[in-house]
Amino acid sequence: MALSHNVIGAINFFAVILSIPIIGAGIWLMTQSDNSCVKILQWPLIILGVLILVVSLAGFIGGICRIQWLLVSYLVAMLGLIVILSCLVGLIFTVTSRGHGHPEPYRAYLEYSLEDFSGWMVRRVRSPIKWDRIRGCLAAAGMCNELEQRFRMAQDFFNARITPLQSGCCKPPTKCGYQFINPTYWISPIDMNADYDCLQWSNDQNQLCYGCDSCKAGLLASLRTEWRRANVVLTITLVGLVCVYVIGCCAFRSAKTEDLFRRYKQGYT
Repeated sequence: MALSHNVIGAINFFAVILSIPIIGAGIWLMTQSDNSCVKILQWPLIILGVLILVVSLAGFIGGICRIQWLLVSYLVAMLGLIVILSCLVGLIFTVTSRGHGHPEPYRAYLEYSLEDFSGWMVRRVRSPIKWDRIRGCLAAAGMCNELEQRFRMAQDFFNARITPLQSGCCKPPTKCGYQFINPTYWISPIDMNADYDCLQWSNDQNQLCYGCDSCKAGLLASLRTEWRRANVVLTITLVGLVCVYVIGCCAFRSAKTEDLFRRYKQGYT
């Protein structure tokens, strides 16, 4: 029985280590300017990682100290956390399966449209109240000022690999036909397209295209890329936790069997 409990303690120490990538993924998302403005995924990841850490520590203590009720509580709680992590991994995979940018003639960067993204993600930025807070946060990041400093000539800008946020928020959509003066200052065409985003563009450096749907789409494209990277870490961690849980269940079952066998032997001595 001691051996089985030591196995449970050892594998839960490994589970403690597996909680670190989940917490790290949440912290990494917090450091990204776009995710820090939206605040959707990072806190659930951090909270889930901390819960897995606490439950794994409980399993480790229960295994080393042979506390039966603590081991049972660990198995029940860890199963619930694994189910939650599985649902989270599935959700991220589903909502980020769409959202590729569109190339434009003579442009190295891509253009983005809300119609390309999942409805769940679009609803995160549709509300005017939410978007007012998000756009203020994005504008404060200074990502558009960076373009002014980097590019002076139109052709240099058109050949640049700018970020989805810069493509959607810092310039008018290419289809509008604006004439380039600098990356954040454009001359309106005489025959202006009635497209919503074309009308929303402003040369006011505090406005630009932060009110455009293309800016919302650029934000979602940026979130999509970062969430997919985080989901790779979550998927690997999930596989590791499932393996740990299965081994833990087998070790717990073996410990119970050893205990019953020991009592059986004592009854006949």
